[in-house]
Amino acid sequence: MFNSKFGSIPKFYVRAPGRVNIIGEHIDYCGYSVLPMAVEQDMLIAVEPVKTQTLQLANTNPLYPDFSTSANNIQIDKTKPLWHNYFLCGFKGIQEHFGLSNLSGMNCLVDGNIPPSSGLSSSSALVCCAGLVTLTVLGMNLSKVELAEICAKSERYIGTEGGGMDQSISFLAEEGTAKLIEFSPLRATDVKLPSGAVFVIANSCVEMNKAATSHFNIRVMECRLAAKLLAKYRGLQWDKVLRLEEVQAKLGVSLEEMLWITEDALHPEPYSPEEVCRCLGISLQELRTQILSPNTQDVLIFKLYQRAKHVYSEATRVLRFKKICEEAPDNTVQLLGELMNQSHTSCRDLCECSCPELDQLVDICRKFGAQGSRLTGAGWGGCTVSLVPADKLTSFLANVHEAYYQRSDRNVTSEKQSLFATKPGGGALVFLEAQTM
Repeated sequence: MFNSKFGSIPKFYVRAPGRVNIIGEHIDYCGYSVLPMAVEQDMLIAVEPVKTQTLQLANTNPLYPDFSTSANNIQIDKTKPLWHNYFLCGFKGIQEHFGLSNLSGMNCLVDGNIPPSSGLSSSSALVCCAGLVTLTVLGMNLSKVELAEICAKSERYIGTEGGGMDQSISFLAEEGTAKLIEFSPLRATDVKLPSGAVFVIANSCVEMNKAATSHFNIRVMECRLAAKLLAKYRGLQWDKVLRLEEVQAKLGVSLEEMLWITEDALHPEPYSPEEVCRCLGISLQELRTQILSPNTQDVLIFKLYQRAKHVYSEATRVLRFKKICEEAPDNTVQLLGELMNQSHTSCRDLCECSCPELDQLVDICRKFGAQGSRLTGAGWGGCTVSLVPADKLTSFLANVHEAYYQRSDRNVTSEKQSLFATKPGGGALVFLEAQTM
């Protein structure tokens, strides 16, 4: 297919995996550790450097039209999160990191088997793939940590205020182990998952594109505002605080104590922009231009108490999950499952990032043998991840397939993309052997 598109053959290939976040949702952008693993599904790009300054992108999926632009005039349209813009994010991130101009172009053919808009990080995998492609074409070197940080930053060109989990696991993943990803500084620690159980991903078939709506960025801004109000309440320099983790670090208290402070400092009723301004002693204009992101400036209510409660409790669950995996008691699978169930409840009720289909799918998965089940990814659609005892896997898959997919009019294009067991896969890499593209 590369030859029919470009009349030549590729010089090298780059892959970057999708990921499933086992636990730790909507907390990476607050500065807290998360616990993802790479999945076997990935994005793959075949690449041919060219002497012209034209960047030509094609996709094996006919739903995604070809795109061409000058390598030295990258424009990313935040109003339309089209597929090629994710490639441009990665390309521009490397270009700007090295301060390069007058770049030569390349021909790229993109392929992938990560279900789009499913919460398995297909968009971030494409950004990471593009960053690694660009680095390779330039003949330059960066560490995996540096690459992850550049790609996390550059994905924000498309308007998503993400925290860096997706890009970090895409580069730092290793086959056979999940990772505790910590931020500031970025580092990854192996987490050995229990041998007697498997993780199963189930797609709700409700698509959700983070960059196409303001849902995700509203949560980021609510957490930012909550951090500022908590900091002000405790006499900290609130205007310098952006993340909830910073409040805890500056106060030097435990996560449990942060939950108590949240109870004291914030009220459960939603805050209006005017009330936020009164609490902080700033004008509406200052709130909109100096704190909020462009697509959250017209939001009328902010649920600060709920979001802070979710973040501090979810951060606690991540650390407990890692500790249980390390200590491996006899009832490890049951204990981990309980944490996953608590996480879903918090995502549903406090973060409010679930949807009826995800809740239904979680209930079905638990009914047919999952010890724990929760939404994974940003939410509002996408996938669930369930912890299933290995000896129940066959019946679990059959029952969930019948209960959720067959008893509805859901258009399941590929059963393998909708319901599958997964194990931790490896991270992004460059390779030269021939592929059929």
